Amino acid sequence: MAKAWLVTGCSSGLGRALAQRVLARGDRCVVTARDAASIADIAAPYPDTALADTLDVRDARQRQDVLAKAAARFGALDVLVNNAGHGYSAAVEEGDEAQIRAMFDTNFFGLAALVRDALPAMRARRSGHIVNLSSIGGLIGNMGSGYYNASKFAVEGLSQALALEVAPHGIRVTLIEPGAFRTDFQRRSMVRAKARIGAYADTVGARRAQQDKDIGKEVGDPLRAADAIIRVVDHPDPPLHLVLGATAVSRARQKLTSLLRSIDEWEGVSKSGDFPDTAT
Repeated sequence: MAKAWLVTGCSSGLGRALAQRVLARGDRCVVTARDAASIADIAAPYPDTALADTLDVRDARQRQDVLAKAAARFGALDVLVNNAGHGYSAAVEEGDEAQIRAMFDTNFFGLAALVRDALPAMRARRSGHIVNLSSIGGLIGNMGSGYYNASKFAVEGLSQALALEVAPHGIRVTLIEPGAFRTDFQRRSMVRAKARIGAYADTVGARRAQQDKDIGKEVGDPLRAADAIIRVVDHPDPPLHLVLGATAVSRARQKLTSLLRSIDEWEGVSKSGDFPDTAT
């Protein structure tokens, strides 16, 4: 049966690719972006199955309006994809409070609010799938991306708890953890620190320069990523985590190996924190 989707952040990148793939296969989709004009071309070929609408996930009224329109047009919402977000390139010391909070408002607080808004209807139906776009940066901290990493680590923690809470109500949750994909994220969606501190030129500065050189050369294909997300949504037992892209898989394995090595090396010290009569 055709599913009804709502995808945020469809003006570019993975959100655009996913909306295109969802509609092309015959599903219904509420395609959203802060500027509805930027997504009109996605919906135009599908007048019966697409609805393009304005949505800034930080805006409570817009969230409620788009969910009401989705229900009126397509009935029950089967899949919510929280993709809207942007990056912030800065050493931790370079961070600007206003820019940091603006990123968290979209990447985390807006996402969490839309989840809260969508859940009552999903619970009533005992059905639904929430797909939250994290990042390999939600599993691994990178110099120059600490605040972005923090926003995605927050999405990870929220989603893992959410999955446990809503599973008894027939609702599934999946975290998508992509590596670098060939989108315009670095050019369009990456906010740069207003101030640069010279002491970080050889670390954060070097990484930033390398990222700039890699623009347009990323190995990740957004359309193939969209197909992978659809496969997960269609699966009867979808994963909580989908690490997306070969580079992301490699980096995730390195992180887990390093963590296990550290646990093993320091296990004695770790367990020494317990009362002696309860230690195992």
